[in-house]
Amino acid sequence: MRKSKYAVFLTEAERARLRTLIGRGEAPARLLTRARILLKANQGEGGPGWSDAAIAGAVEVHPTTVARVRRQFVEDGIDAALERKCPDRVYARLLDGAAEAHLVAVACSAPPLGRERWTLRLLADELVRLEVVPAVSYETVRRTLQQTSSSPG
Repeated sequence: MRKSKYAVFLTEAERARLRTLIGRGEAPARLLTRARILLKANQGEGGPGWSDAAIAGAVEVHPTTVARVRRQFVEDGIDAALERKCPDRVYARLLDGAAEAHLVAVACSAPPLGRERWTLRLLADELVRLEVVPAVSYETVRRTLQQTSSSPG
């Protein structure tokens, strides 16, 4: 059996916490699965120290998931291994305040000839035609209009 680079050693308090979490069964399935993975991966005192393949078969996940949970536990601790990590990516806003104002002004204006109302795609095309932005998707237009219409005012 090959030793894992990330060996899990749980303290008695951590084992008790994980067992309580699983025993209650009220947590999300992902959290319960990760708790089971940590308990079976425990190579400390009183731990079974199973291999990644054995744990993956027992809890019905991919062995890569087991390795990822081990790594998160060793590098960041028990809370990081149990909870889902928030995305760390940040998207630049495509429509700034001035572009949003143009969008709202266009949306409130009369629709193009032959149309009864503005569609999201028509609004996106109009913003590009007016050179407010080089390109914009109708989904960005939808999200922007949704934000501006739900603002308290």
